Amino acid sequence: MARRPRVIAFDVIETMFPLEPIRRRLIDAGQPGHVLELFFSRLLRDGFALAAGGGYRPFGDVAAGALRSATGSALDDDAAGAVLAGFAELDPHPDVLPAVRLARDAGVRLVTLTNGSAENTIRLLRRGGVDDDIEQVLSVDDVRRWKPAPEIYRHAVRATGVEPGRLALVAAHAWDVHGAHRAGLATGWVARLDDRFPDVFAAPDVVGHDLVETVEGLLELPID
Repeated sequence: MARRPRVIAFDVIETMFPLEPIRRRLIDAGQPGHVLELFFSRLLRDGFALAAGGGYRPFGDVAAGALRSATGSALDDDAAGAVLAGFAELDPHPDVLPAVRLARDAGVRLVTLTNGSAENTIRLLRRGGVDDDIEQVLSVDDVRRWKPAPEIYRHAVRATGVEPGRLALVAAHAWDVHGAHRAGLATGWVARLDDRFPDVFAAPDVVGHDLVETVEGLLELPID
């Protein structure tokens, strides 16, 4: 049975910061709005494929390639750059600040664990007003392997100095929750993107409709 975490690791993109503003940038560049879903799914696909094959490229490189693929190379360099720049200018979901403060007030340490770069994540956290609440920004760049490969979750365990079961990943992506579970972490799933957690993945320890409810569930787990 899962236990109350001493550290919570928040996923960043879509869990803390929505992608919807990227849609507006795609539309401004002359693309239909639905390209956002195709673009991001190909971005994840390519990152996953690199990890599965033992390779690595940073988020920016994979994102640029996925954008070219999703738009049929219809965007010139300036237009593509304007779309990709949106990843540094996302505003947080409204439940981020109260969830972060709830965890901090309960004495739980907080980190982020992202497929993006630490530099961009720090910029987003500062923009969202929660940078002082996050003690470490952990990125796949640290181990050169994309989530949900086990290396990145093990890196988070080492970096935080707690046993795996006392580190909880909170994510809106079911595949991320599954990866963390397989690495021995506690897990919380935020039902932002889907109403139902996929049966093919290991079930999360806690499910919440937003970040506050998810953090509350983790705090209610047994201490010992």
